[in-house]
Amino acid sequence: MNTVKQRPLLESACWWIAGSGIAYFFSGGTRWLLWAACLLGYSIFALRMGRAKKQTVVMLLLFTASFLYWQIHEAHNHSTLPDRLQVSEEELNESQVRLKGILVSAVERDGDRADFIMEVNQAIYGAAAAAAATDFGGTTIHHEKVQVQVRLAKESEIQIVNTWTRGQSIEIEGTLEQPAGARNFGGFDYSAYLHNKHIHWLLKAPGAAAVKTGPGPFSIAKLLGYNDQMRQAVGRQIEFIFGGNNAGFMKGLLIGDTEELDPDIYSGFSALGLTHILAISGSHVAVNVAVLFWLLRRFRVPRETSITAVIAFIPFYMLLTGLSPSVVRSGIMAMIGLFLLRKHRLKDGLHVLAAAALLMLVWEPYYLLDVSFQLSFVVTAGLIVVVPLMQPFFSFLPKRLAGAVAITLTAQLASFPLTIYYFNQFSLLSLLSNLLLVPAISLVSLPAGTAALVLSYIYEPFGKWAAYPIKAINAVTFDAVAWLEAREGVMLIWKSPPLWWIALFYVLLYLMLKWIRRASVSSEQAELWASRNDDTVPLHPDMAPGQRSHSAVLGWAAPSALTMDAVMGFLRSANKRYVYGAWLCGVLLAAVLYGGYQPAYAKGRGYVQFIDVGQGDCMLITTPQGRNILVDSGGTVSFRKASDAWRDRRVPYEVGAKVVVPILKKRGIHALDAVIITHWDQDHAGGLQAVLDQIPVKALVMNGSVTDTPAFKKVFSRVEQRKIPVYYAHNGLRLQADRHTQLQFIGPLEEEQGQSQSRTEEIRKLEDQNARSVVFLMEMEGVSFLFTGDMDAKEERVVMLDLQQAQGLTGGKTIQGTGGPGAVDVLKVAHHGSKTSTTEEWLNYWKPRHAVISVGANNTYGHPNGDVLQRLLAAGTEVQRTDELGEIQISVKDGKMTSRHKVEK
Repeated sequence: MNTVKQRPLLESACWWIAGSGIAYFFSGGTRWLLWAACLLGYSIFALRMGRAKKQTVVMLLLFTASFLYWQIHEAHNHSTLPDRLQVSEEELNESQVRLKGILVSAVERDGDRADFIMEVNQAIYGAAAAAAATDFGGTTIHHEKVQVQVRLAKESEIQIVNTWTRGQSIEIEGTLEQPAGARNFGGFDYSAYLHNKHIHWLLKAPGAAAVKTGPGPFSIAKLLGYNDQMRQAVGRQIEFIFGGNNAGFMKGLLIGDTEELDPDIYSGFSALGLTHILAISGSHVAVNVAVLFWLLRRFRVPRETSITAVIAFIPFYMLLTGLSPSVVRSGIMAMIGLFLLRKHRLKDGLHVLAAAALLMLVWEPYYLLDVSFQLSFVVTAGLIVVVPLMQPFFSFLPKRLAGAVAITLTAQLASFPLTIYYFNQFSLLSLLSNLLLVPAISLVSLPAGTAALVLSYIYEPFGKWAAYPIKAINAVTFDAVAWLEAREGVMLIWKSPPLWWIALFYVLLYLMLKWIRRASVSSEQAELWASRNDDTVPLHPDMAPGQRSHSAVLGWAAPSALTMDAVMGFLRSANKRYVYGAWLCGVLLAAVLYGGYQPAYAKGRGYVQFIDVGQGDCMLITTPQGRNILVDSGGTVSFRKASDAWRDRRVPYEVGAKVVVPILKKRGIHALDAVIITHWDQDHAGGLQAVLDQIPVKALVMNGSVTDTPAFKKVFSRVEQRKIPVYYAHNGLRLQADRHTQLQFIGPLEEEQGQSQSRTEEIRKLEDQNARSVVFLMEMEGVSFLFTGDMDAKEERVVMLDLQQAQGLTGGKTIQGTGGPGAVDVLKVAHHGSKTSTTEEWLNYWKPRHAVISVGANNTYGHPNGDVLQRLLAAGTEVQRTDELGEIQISVKDGKMTSRHKVEK
């Protein structure tokens, strides 16, 4: 509390964030009740604590101003196109339009798609759009940004795209669409992502021929366009110097451009928590600022002039590196810190941090929702507040190493809750990776790479020669990252925790460290420490390269002077209340971590989750005792010809990697007890590779056949590498998932009842996989589910006949085609509702009460077939479809079934 109380600017920032947070997270009467409760609660608290009335009023006014500012900002963040064009949003959606305006973002091309943002000045809607090719004359539009996606028609159009730059006037014809929201629970919400960028429409254009560009008037966008060209020129120079994988890596390191970074390298950095190295942030600014200041001083430039020059350099560096929230934060902090340093008033990093936060949030309130903004500020605040508390634990190490360990560990702890909230994984090797690799990259590759770049502009061979040792260091770095990433059992998967969990983690961690410190110091030290009544120490930067002190400009606190002997005195401290308090916080923190690591869906209730993967199948079964079974994995179907290789994206969209794996991680699925692949068609098994790469799988159940495709070979190579047991499903096989859940396989039929095999050469090769789909009946706490893959009508008849014969052989009543074993509660309709299956005979046999059709919205196959829907309706079956409802979840408890879906009709 004292940390905030004695820093009015920090308290102001906290109240500003609180007001915005309440306005964002709550709505209606609840929002206003919380606002009033905060006003009343703080007023009572301030009165009891004897706080100055003026300061109390100022804080409450700031809180209220932020609360109202967010709502006003949100009220103005809507599309004006429907009103201006005098049509409804429904009519405007998926309609033909012609727009005219200014290109206001850099153009990003990946494969056959170019993306950019335009600010619309004029618009024409409907049939008139095509007639306006020569004379525009559209409706005037104000303050409307549109995300544009241009699908290139031919390879030669790449050259045209390369001429498009920010600031140009642009005229474009295409189809206007509303961006899609999340279609799965916890899935990525593209609509909300664009909303926070003040964008409400997508414009899809069929080729570069639909785009006309011109010089454009003078504007901020045009100035930024020149900056884009400068970044591209610097990027080309980096590519010339380094080449290969080093070029993409050094572009990310030096100018924050990761577009050409090798996906495998980026994946390794991401897995080990090292991506902050490639996102320009405080360390990059600190190193460049320190090097520049050191050089100026070595050339005997006066200190005050050197500081002024460095301040002037920072905005240029921010522009060069892309103006991400993290670089803006660190740049603002550096400029404020250097200004105060020049005035000999730099004392407190938290005040500088708070000033940067207030400036950014007033400029753009939606920065509060940006993960880069959140991580940047949380980690910086952690370094300022926690490093002094952490430093004594490592006093047995050499001073520089102790400081590095304390800073790295603090950064890991500070970023941990947000990392698992957004990315749902944390590597146990992250701390080691940061300790080993970050110093080499930040203190060697970064400054040396910058020097090589500068030398190349003086004389190109100098730059190339200087790049050789850097490339050698990078090679070692890449090998180390690949080796560390390959270690198994070190990646922990966490569900996304609630916000209260994140807040509780920070509070308990801070109190535990603070009370350990208080209990560890001697009585004299305690009195001195209490008299200062502060948690951080003043900052006195020297700004010499290689010294830790220059980081104070970015808000890092100097380490405490406590010794390890004092820390070891913790257990024998005379002030037992701090000892007990620290122990209590430690126990509670352990309990919080244990609870946070548990899966999202608690034991005691079963779930069947029909994940929306577009045109494909993917179901996640979570049993009442917490077992997880994935049935199919979705997949991206491509019919691209070899001659169209230029259309391929650098990282192609793949359903398994982009949808299935993130959903599994977000729900805290630490491992899959089994994966059942009904057959090897791409839309059912294409996502399995991504699943095997990132989620531990204990068993694979398949249909007893193989296909001769590269995807299948790659999957089975990974299965053999991971030594995953493989079982071949057949009628009669039973799996007891847990005490409440049993799977009975009724297809495919086998001529010989086989046992599990392990070699793919012993099973048959089939190109037509649908007729050999795995079919099974699941009983979960008295509720029955029938999973059918893509079985066709022939397989339906064969399965029914086999069931009839089996019942006859066991003495039961023979089934006559119109009667079956009793109504099944839920039928997963085969083959996405295709006309080749779900016959009337099949429905009469099973009498399903409910049916789920997994099918892609606006698919080109005509699924689900109208006749199938009519047969389901005639059978009295309630139908739910993923193309209409998004993900469909059915929960089971005590024999009762409830369902929910993500998308409202």
